[in-house]
Amino acid sequence: MPAADIEVRDASAEQAGTIIRGYCALYDSPTIIGGEYTEKIARGAFSKTIATGDVVALLAHDWGRVLGRQAAGSLRLKDTPIGLSFELDVDASTPSGQEALGTVRSRAVKGCSFGFRVLWHDWSDDDEMPLRIIREIELYEISLLANPAYEATSAWISSRSVAETNSQAALRRIREAQLRRGIA
Repeated sequence: MPAADIEVRDASAEQAGTIIRGYCALYDSPTIIGGEYTEKIARGAFSKTIATGDVVALLAHDWGRVLGRQAAGSLRLKDTPIGLSFELDVDASTPSGQEALGTVRSRAVKGCSFGFRVLWHDWSDDDEMPLRIIREIELYEISLLANPAYEATSAWISSRSVAETNSQAALRRIREAQLRRGIA
């Protein structure tokens, strides 16, 4: 039998479908920054930047431990009424990917943070502590973190369904067969 006709069913494809999901920021959720002031992020503060940006996902703000990238399609960001949600396809063949999956799965890492530049904000001194409301953010990165400033953020493991993983594998095999035949 020619090698091109051999088909293989591999259970490891299910492992490759692991993603981390969560919220890297919640709207209107107050947090105290450095004991100096309270900060809130207004609804829609991330809208422009996620539509035009190239945000990366990191482990603990470390640019040497890149987990995914918006432009590559491995990081998907969505501006929801609750906050900024994310889906991150994790490459378990990399040390950083293995660490991210392990620490999120064990709940040692269960929150997120983000690296940003404020484009528009308001201040109020009506309460006992000054309040900063961030209205527009230029987002550079999101990070999986053990101790985020915004404690209400979240990260959890979610596996793609077996049907989705199998259909992706089937499409890949079809494309490979087309390429062998010169059909592209």
